[in-house]
Amino acid sequence: MKIIGIGNAIVDVICKVNDDFLLNNSLTKSTMKLVDESEFKKLLSKLKVQETVSGGSVANSIVGLSQLGNKVGFIGKVSNDELGIKYEEGLRKENVEYIYSKKKEALPTGTCLILITPDSERTMCTFLGTAGKINQNDINAEAVKQSEILFLEGYLWDEGEPKKAFDKAINNSNKVAMSLSDLFCVERHKNNFLDLVKNSLDITFANEQEIMSLINAKKFEDVVEFSKKINKLIVITRGEKGALAIKDTEVKECAAKKNLKIIDLTGAGDLFAGGFLHGYINGKTLGENLEKGTEMSSKIIQKIGARLN
Repeated sequence: MKIIGIGNAIVDVICKVNDDFLLNNSLTKSTMKLVDESEFKKLLSKLKVQETVSGGSVANSIVGLSQLGNKVGFIGKVSNDELGIKYEEGLRKENVEYIYSKKKEALPTGTCLILITPDSERTMCTFLGTAGKINQNDINAEAVKQSEILFLEGYLWDEGEPKKAFDKAINNSNKVAMSLSDLFCVERHKNNFLDLVKNSLDITFANEQEIMSLINAKKFEDVVEFSKKINKLIVITRGEKGALAIKDTEVKECAAKKNLKIIDLTGAGDLFAGGFLHGYINGKTLGENLEKGTEMSSKIIQKIGARLN
């Protein structure tokens, strides 16, 4: 297997809202907020659902990689309930090997409300459900060993059992890539994430805001200098300013695509990572990897949701 992803197995519920909805429900635009089941249901009761799809950050990247013809797998915890069954079906339909045996759990399958405002920004309210209870017994060490790259998401990391699951996966991997996922995650786990970036990860994906927060950078040049020193591959998306990859003294940049009809930014980072990793595992140059990531990202933001097909 080329790449195995481990992440929150979350069913995405996509809804269009106006800015007042965010304001009236104390939600901060473009961030992710963890909610309990009752708050999730309360928010959902006020909304009209556009689409429901098997989601989760790394799962979106893995599906993108599968659509590009790569042999991939995914580990994520669901319950044996209606949403859990749909989640597994959704991945199998995309030719992703689902490496997890679901059973009835104490908590239901996780769900994420993706609220899209008229400016195409997305704000997320996530009820993790059983996804957040992943533990080391859920990790198939043999499958991880047999993959070229393990791809993790910052959303999944947490103290206790999720950390043990992370550690087991990393300890059995050949190469590790991880997305920092969200500013909320970075600020919540800053010291742990910094340790991972410096000492455990081969490839780190981040946006400009996340990486600057991680190292407490005053200006973007500080990020470039930090990245050059740590002997790891750091890949950064910068919105309209494009993207860049830094490894040792090599810095490659790629311009953002112009004149796009942006509809929904959900999955932009996920599909960028999928495109970049596609190039990486198929022996392309850093510049070509950035181009592929940018191409995939540009396609996904011109449609609703985080799936190209």
